[in-house]
Amino acid sequence: MKSDTKPDVCVVGLGYIGLPTAAVIARAGCRVLGLDVSQSVVDTINRGEIHIEEVDLDGLVQGVVSRGLLSASTQIAPADIFVIAVPTPFEKGEGGEHAPDISYVLAAGRSVATVLKAGDVVILESTSPVGTTEQLRDLIAELRPDLKIPGLTRDTPDVSIAYCPERVLPGRILEELTNNDRSIGGITPRCARKALAFYKRFVRGECVTTDARSAEMTKLVENAYRDVNIAFANELSMVADRMGLDVWEVIRLANRHPRVNILTPGPGVGGHCIAVDPWFIVHGAPEETPLIRTARGVNDRKMSHVIARAEALVEADPEAKVACLGLAFKANIDDFRESPARFVASRLARKFGSRIHVVEPYAAQLPIEFTDTGAIQIDIDDALETCEILIVLVDHDVFRVVPLAERATKLVYDTRGIWPDQPRVVRDEEARLVLTA
Repeated sequence: MKSDTKPDVCVVGLGYIGLPTAAVIARAGCRVLGLDVSQSVVDTINRGEIHIEEVDLDGLVQGVVSRGLLSASTQIAPADIFVIAVPTPFEKGEGGEHAPDISYVLAAGRSVATVLKAGDVVILESTSPVGTTEQLRDLIAELRPDLKIPGLTRDTPDVSIAYCPERVLPGRILEELTNNDRSIGGITPRCARKALAFYKRFVRGECVTTDARSAEMTKLVENAYRDVNIAFANELSMVADRMGLDVWEVIRLANRHPRVNILTPGPGVGGHCIAVDPWFIVHGAPEETPLIRTARGVNDRKMSHVIARAEALVEADPEAKVACLGLAFKANIDDFRESPARFVASRLARKFGSRIHVVEPYAAQLPIEFTDTGAIQIDIDDALETCEILIVLVDHDVFRVVPLAERATKLVYDTRGIWPDQPRVVRDEEARLVLTA
């Protein structure tokens, strides 16, 4: 590939990160083939449509597809740059340990290896445990002994292999893919430089090169840091509940200190990143990570805390209808992966059946775990008209704008602190059920 030509790119995986990434690369003028195992996803994209919710993504995909810059397929084809953006979940063992599952990454590597040629660049973007890029390299070396592989040859390698994790916020993915800094880790410095040249085609943020293992660890550290800080806020909220305090007021006052910035608590931590990535560090160094492990436990325990308080509230009025507001793991998106709101609402639905009504503006229907529970999906207006109890689990904008006049008579458990003007409710001195914390 000549340096003055735009490379052909193959993006493996067209999910929440892969599709926006493919579209942004195509917008930069590269021809992009998106690879996915789902024929439905492929057909949707080839119509110029999208299968996920993300701000401005629909217009971008429609534009690059209509210009012939983006197409999708279930079959891989030769390219100059291969970007792997597939899931990396964890497996929970019988003993409670959480082991990373990189089988999707390795499967993608096997596909890429079938069409790889001299001069190509392979970039892993999937959040991965330290050493995964090297495993990908070793797999390619095994499958393609005809190619000289970086780090395994003394000669100039035929291909380049690097790791460059995304660091984007759902709801702002297109903006952040372009403007955020990127850490690019190469198997060798030469590999990092090859990947750097590619990312500079569409990234305005600073691209910093390093080695692959450091780049892998950097992404895990970023999310573990956030998890630990959220855990402090969630633990503080449980302490405030026990003491009958308004946690939002305590945090507001504490944050007036010039060196204090406590985050806002919620019903737990969700999403594929913060709720998952810290376990990759724990798995790699179990004896050295008591703080990270404890933070994960605190954030998981917050879900049980919310369920217990919500159950007490619902049981206190057996005739009341209940609206659970939100299922997504964060505001204004349709991503329900590892969502604490989804977990809490489904647990309440299994216990209280048809008394539970669910409001989720980003879902066409309730997830499978609500099947046969009797729970009903309604919109926010119906909830305000028919439900006496409101349990706020997600801070969607459509919930935030509900005025006090429409909810003043409701019994509210606000786990997100979106309605600071809502009257506080203390059930009795023993239970200390403060429903706005």
